[in-house]
Amino acid sequence: MLTSRRPVRAACAAVALIASTVAVLGSQVEAGATTCPAWSKSTVASGYGLLENLAFDGQGSLLLSEGSVGGTPGGLRALSAAGVRSTVVPDVTSPGGIVVDGRTAYFNTGDGLASGFFNLADGTISKVDLDTGEVGTVATGLVMPNGLIRLPNGDFVVSRDLGKGSMTRVTPTGVKSAFAPAATNTNGMAVDAARNKFYVVSTFNLTTEVYVVDLGDPAAAPRTIQVPGLGPLNAADDVTLGTDGNLYVALNVAGSVIRVNPGTGAQCTVAKGLPFSSSLRFGAGPGWDPQSLYVTSFLGTVTRLRP
Repeated sequence: MLTSRRPVRAACAAVALIASTVAVLGSQVEAGATTCPAWSKSTVASGYGLLENLAFDGQGSLLLSEGSVGGTPGGLRALSAAGVRSTVVPDVTSPGGIVVDGRTAYFNTGDGLASGFFNLADGTISKVDLDTGEVGTVATGLVMPNGLIRLPNGDFVVSRDLGKGSMTRVTPTGVKSAFAPAATNTNGMAVDAARNKFYVVSTFNLTTEVYVVDLGDPAAAPRTIQVPGLGPLNAADDVTLGTDGNLYVALNVAGSVIRVNPGTGAQCTVAKGLPFSSSLRFGAGPGWDPQSLYVTSFLGTVTRLRP
């Protein structure tokens, strides 16, 4: 069973990966996106452990999947717009992506490095009733489920950014099948139901890619949008779709957020100076600005980006 040493292992792995890559190339390759009009930055919260993902419950709370750096398991946390912190589900092993549907929050467990390295199928999609606190399980037997999203038909998709395999489609009854197998090293995902498109970013490919998958035929080879710079030194972690039709991508190692037009591929940098940014969403619900991006990090921070 994995323990809370995951944040330390993750940090060590990231440092080792960066060091080895720089040694080979001789210099760091930075993302080449142009600069957008500046978005302001402000700290919403700090002092958490490793934050992997976030989601809004629509009723005033920001849900956070937090790994532990203090020797105890992680958990699913809640943060109110007024700054009040609480725990939704305690003692969660390596929590990953979060999806809220009505008053149910779905979340991954077992998103640990050891699971990816050793192909351990100890991950789950779990769920919690946000009103009663009752916890249940949707699916078991997943290997390092990282990102989580729900398709328009109700099926889930989980991503895996390390090791063999890529994304897995999971029905609400727990039946699993491969999804868009041509996409590799996958992490954050977004769905554009109006265009019938599915977007997913790669983390450890040599070139950072945004895969554009046709939901009508996800087995077909996806179109790809390349982000300038060396993939592992960008380390695209998550992506979200804005109401403007653009994609917003958190580059973890590069410490920046970029905006990508999914139709033309045009892109620019929204914000820099966001080290180890891990996930991002536009605000939703009372107290959270729908025009602002809220960004989590492995350093335990939540940052607001305001255009």
